[in-house]
Amino acid sequence: MQETSVAATMLGSTVYAIIILAVGFWGAKFIARLIKGLMERHEVDQALTDFVGNLVNAIVIVVAVIAALNQLGIETTSLVALVGVAGLAIGLALKDSLSNFAAGVMILIFKQFKVGDLIEAAGVLGVVETLNIFSTQLKTGDNKTIFVPNGKLIGDNIINFSTKPTRRVDLIIGVSYDADLSHVKSVIEDILAKDSRILKDPAPTIGVLELADNSVNFAVRPWVDAADYWGVYFDLHAGVKTRFDEEGIGIPYPQRDVHLHQKELPEGESS
Repeated sequence: MQETSVAATMLGSTVYAIIILAVGFWGAKFIARLIKGLMERHEVDQALTDFVGNLVNAIVIVVAVIAALNQLGIETTSLVALVGVAGLAIGLALKDSLSNFAAGVMILIFKQFKVGDLIEAAGVLGVVETLNIFSTQLKTGDNKTIFVPNGKLIGDNIINFSTKPTRRVDLIIGVSYDADLSHVKSVIEDILAKDSRILKDPAPTIGVLELADNSVNFAVRPWVDAADYWGVYFDLHAGVKTRFDEEGIGIPYPQRDVHLHQKELPEGESS
């Protein structure tokens, strides 16, 4: 009878353990789907949504396994301690990776940039191609692919050139000191007015920036749609040079005047 009772108890414990595992696996999927659905409704980035869903699924399964082992009479205190120690060791070993992970979560939550944005950060200028939990993939202007750890992105200034629909083109144009400044300004205004890509509002800024060593420098700052920035930037330089040549406005280059002083020698002495 005693053996029958022990067998029945073990059978009952095994059945309960199997039920706990079944409920745990089902509950893990259910809770993960629930959390992912909530995050998707709040338009959280898909990469973060998938990661959190998988993490919650794994945690619930681990808890269910420990509960099932405990139901079978297996001492789980040491197992929990072992898992804790292993987690600490892994955390120390993967310190940099965890830092990048935390930075990736912050980027996905606060959305400093998104796929398709042109950004400058961590000494790199490029278009965001892929945003992952641990790193961000950028494509540079010369078609190189650069993987930047998220920790470096968060630890540095991030300049996002794609968040605003318009950009200001900043040019410095030097003219000769002999040039008529009012004439120069009117010519620049005409150049800008003939370019349909340059916005009327806000109006371009044109003014004398400084009296430099070899030139009078004008600051020319028109506004354009972000997509037209580089086209206008290059075309304005070429247009200003061509138009200035036609108008006889000199664009000086660095130069230096050298004055020679001849010293007269006393009579009777030769050089």
